[in-house]
Amino acid sequence: MNRRGLILSVLALGAVGFGGGAWYVTQSKSAGAADSVAPEIAETLIRPYSPILGPEDAPVTIVEFFDPACEACRAFHPVVKDIVAQHGDAVRVVIRYTPFHGEASEEAIRVLETARMQDVFEPVMEAVLREQPRWAAHGAPEPGLILQIAASAGLDVEAAKTQMRAPQTTGLLNQERADVAAVGIQQTPTFFVNGKPLDPFGEAELRRLVAAEVAAAQS
Repeated sequence: MNRRGLILSVLALGAVGFGGGAWYVTQSKSAGAADSVAPEIAETLIRPYSPILGPEDAPVTIVEFFDPACEACRAFHPVVKDIVAQHGDAVRVVIRYTPFHGEASEEAIRVLETARMQDVFEPVMEAVLREQPRWAAHGAPEPGLILQIAASAGLDVEAAKTQMRAPQTTGLLNQERADVAAVGIQQTPTFFVNGKPLDPFGEAELRRLVAAEVAAAQS
């Protein structure tokens, strides 16, 4: 589900400044003072198969519940990239698939998962988000368009057609749905930083929470 239009408009303006570079409801409390989630929830935040952007052993982990068809996720993407670039090896991002937008989301997640299998996850994710207005249109997108987009970023489409429908991919998607329900995710993007929920939601709040966790890890 998309965040409020105000967030989208602000991020759309801010995204222009995050060009190139390496990259990697609410209560009123300080982002730096958030409490960690309960242990039983913390166990479901990361799965062994979850795509990781950044160093595997980074001391600070951003978990993003992410829907590739979500406009707010697309708008927040350069923000997350900038945060990772700012903190270097101290921060990693773990992606959790969140299929809130029906068939379009599910197909995109299957494409991304096959890209992970083929070791081209990051370039395919970039292409999928860049071209989101085309393949995630509310009308009737051209069949196979998202595969064409992914192919331009290095995906082996013939192999992907089999991998997308493999039992392991379907099982992964079902596990993601179960974890989304267990954690209580209701909108995307939703962030956790070292097990602490981003509450309230916002770019400045995410930057502050990550910075606080990095400082704590380096102290």
